Amino acid sequence: MTILPNLELEAQLALANKPKAITLKVSEKGALSIYGLGRFPVTLYRGQMERLIASVPHIQAFISTNSALFATKD
Repeated sequence: MTILPNLELEAQLALANKPKAITLKVSEKGALSIYGLGRFPVTLYRGQMERLIASVPHIQAFISTNSALFATKD
């Protein structure tokens, strides 16, 4: 095991904590899987995704109204 200088260690930690790119995939069962939001993918069928997308203004309003109650994890 090698000991890394502080700057190199900090650079590796920053890279590890960098948000992952969001990627999309059609699952074996024909659903949309979204990777990069968390540890596991978010998987919804087309109809579910369309309902979610149609609800975006309502979701944004809810988040705005309740912003003080939310924890953040970026």
